[in-house]
Amino acid sequence: MGYFPLFVDMNDKEIWVFGGGTIALRRVKMLLLFGARITVVAPEIARELQALAHEQQKLVLEYRSYRPSELCEQDFVLAATNDHQVNDAIFRECNHKHIPVNVASDKEKCDFYFPGIVKAGEIVVGVTAQGKDHRQAAKVAKDIRKLLLQPEEGA
Repeated sequence: MGYFPLFVDMNDKEIWVFGGGTIALRRVKMLLLFGARITVVAPEIARELQALAHEQQKLVLEYRSYRPSELCEQDFVLAATNDHQVNDAIFRECNHKHIPVNVASDKEKCDFYFPGIVKAGEIVVGVTAQGKDHRQAAKVAKDIRKLLLQPEEGA
């Protein structure tokens, strides 16, 4: 069985991201486009995320490690640390508390996937290969982006 594509109103949803690296950066940048309130928790946070936090009121950075039993009011959680044990602990806590979670390093521990997203004006397209072939999904998203951004004939 595959994942059902579902579009969710992310405006003012409370999202916590554990990890401050490249994957976290990509996810945060996309979620901010849709109005999410994001807290990034990591002992070290990429410079680009730091700069983004200075520009975005909806992005808060906490320079620390995950603390067991700290999750309760979040709408979604992303585990994108480079420590599989920490990611697993976050996954187990979220499951216990019925908080949807995405563990970037383990597709089996994802309640949802991040599709390749193409946004052109009011059109939003999500592309996934069910977590199996990221390159194929990226290529299809790129092709869709080209298609949507082409000037109309006769315009």
